[in-house]
Amino acid sequence: MTAPNILILGIGNLLWADEGFGVRCVELLNERYRFPDGVRLMDGGTQGIYLVQHVQQADCLIVFDAVDYGLAPGTLKIVRDDEVPRFMGAKRMSLHQTGFQDVLALAAFSGAYPRELLLIGVQPEELEDFGGSLREPVRAQLEPALRVALEFLAERGVVAAARDGDAERLAPAPLALGRYEAGRPAEELAYRHGDIRFIPQQPLEDD
Repeated sequence: MTAPNILILGIGNLLWADEGFGVRCVELLNERYRFPDGVRLMDGGTQGIYLVQHVQQADCLIVFDAVDYGLAPGTLKIVRDDEVPRFMGAKRMSLHQTGFQDVLALAAFSGAYPRELLLIGVQPEELEDFGGSLREPVRAQLEPALRVALEFLAERGVVAAARDGDAERLAPAPLALGRYEAGRPAEELAYRHGDIRFIPQQPLEDD
């Protein structure tokens, strides 16, 4: 019997506070665990429709994301299978969510659609802090979210093994959680129109 192809996908934008929840989840899984062949971890970022080919190849899809469920900030909610597209597009909290709903629709239309879908979503607290990081109620759900994913995999005979060395990064090193937060300027010094670390600097013209 052929082992299923499992895609573990984190989507969202690291630069907009709680929007980065999904990507932080797959980042932690990748740092801590090795998975058997057939299991792939992916930082989907805000790629939207460009993720369709990856979804089409998956027999089982696990998605981590910040989702506006209309619940208290930091609430973790698990959605499965046919209910997933409805929640990915229920409220337009960010552009990538609408895009991922379209990804699922295109995969279904093509006839190459995962047999199982699991959405592990958290209700965000803050989305308007450009260059900010996860707020505490959302950060507190990282570990519970990982446990949900690992238990879901274990029920299907997929066991993650603890890493004994460094993992290949899913995203550039400056965006890793610890380094990203350490480089964040103090609030009184931060450029409030964005994060100065990610805005190209133009030389000032002479008067």
